[in-house]
Amino acid sequence: MTSDPINDSHCHFFSPAFFSALGRQRGGDAQDASRICRELEWEDPGTPDALADRWARELDAHGVGRAALIASVPGDEDSVASAVRRHPGRFVGFFMLDPSAADAPERVRRSLTERSLRAMCLFPAMHRVPLDDDRTLRAVEAAAAAGGVVFVHCGFLSIGVRRRLGLPSPFDLRLGDPLALSRLALAFPRVPFIVPHFGAGPFREALMAADACPNVHFDTSSSNGWIRYQPGLTLDAVFQTALAVLGPSRLIFGTDSSFFPRGWQRPVFDLQTAILERIGVSQEDRALVLGGNFERLFPGKES
Repeated sequence: MTSDPINDSHCHFFSPAFFSALGRQRGGDAQDASRICRELEWEDPGTPDALADRWARELDAHGVGRAALIASVPGDEDSVASAVRRHPGRFVGFFMLDPSAADAPERVRRSLTERSLRAMCLFPAMHRVPLDDDRTLRAVEAAAAAGGVVFVHCGFLSIGVRRRLGLPSPFDLRLGDPLALSRLALAFPRVPFIVPHFGAGPFREALMAADACPNVHFDTSSSNGWIRYQPGLTLDAVFQTALAVLGPSRLIFGTDSSFFPRGWQRPVFDLQTAILERIGVSQEDRALVLGGNFERLFPGKES
């Protein structure tokens, strides 16, 4: 266990609205939420406030200071906003945006101002809106005007809960190109951009985008199983190369934790901290990756 402060930049907030959305996609209704949880053998989240309390206890149990909670379906901003209001000193709110929605820019404005969320999440492969599309540009403009951070999922995208429930995932992986992200990042140099999972596959392209754009950050979250697409690549080498290109101030620890009872993904933390030690990262730089960079991007607020 490290003595460095730990903040987690990537936790999904699987709220009641999230499960209701899955129920509707299966042809049911909002009442399917509890049934879906039973089918998955996951805990029913209860209310957003109850789930927020559950997450706060989980962070306490693992010595985690703060965490980003991601609303994992478009339109679920209120659930995460409720969690942030309940534990403002522990949680930072992220929300998923579909830029094709007619009210997308206004939804961004409200989320980042009235709801006090901090980051907009774009999934171009999921929503089939290219990163160089005018609709994406307008959403990022709205985020920039409100002082928000922009999270962009690039590369391979797979959502395990959809597979388990037999739901289709008609994602267009061609749209998750980190080189397209570089155009946005250069156009908005004051906006921090976060690319999860080191780019989730097109690692070289993600490195190129980050090298060209000093406002692009990587999060380290998940098991990073995408490395199997590049024969011989190891996670140790991924960390070493990312640190060489981005430096320690643009790498942000995350786990990709999501549901209970599994809870916070300590195996991800244990693996990644072991790698940082193994490749000889200094105590100062390790502290930046595990918590300091998160604090810089998302300054804490009083509870």
